[in-house]
Amino acid sequence: CMGYIFPASYAWGNFSILAVGIWAIVQRDSLDAIMMFLSGLLLTVLTDIIHISVFYPSKNSVTDLRRFTVGMAILSLLLKPVSCYFVYQMYRERGGE
Repeated sequence: CMGYIFPASYAWGNFSILAVGIWAIVQRDSLDAIMMFLSGLLLTVLTDIIHISVFYPSKNSVTDLRRFTVGMAILSLLLKPVSCYFVYQMYRERGGE
């Protein structure tokens, strides 16, 4: 559904951070992995805001599919600070300051 509104950079950014997140969870003793995941999440918050604001559809071109796509992107954006909080807690558990 993302292909209808957002460019490929939106999907590539979010899926690459998902891959880094899986790597950070598997590498339980690595502080670098969890720090890369946290910084990547914070970066995707910024890029998601830019993508949503630039590519938001105009009123005359809103269909149900586009409304659903934008709604899921906004929901993902709203859940990312919660994810950042939990990732930061994982960072502190692993010995980070």
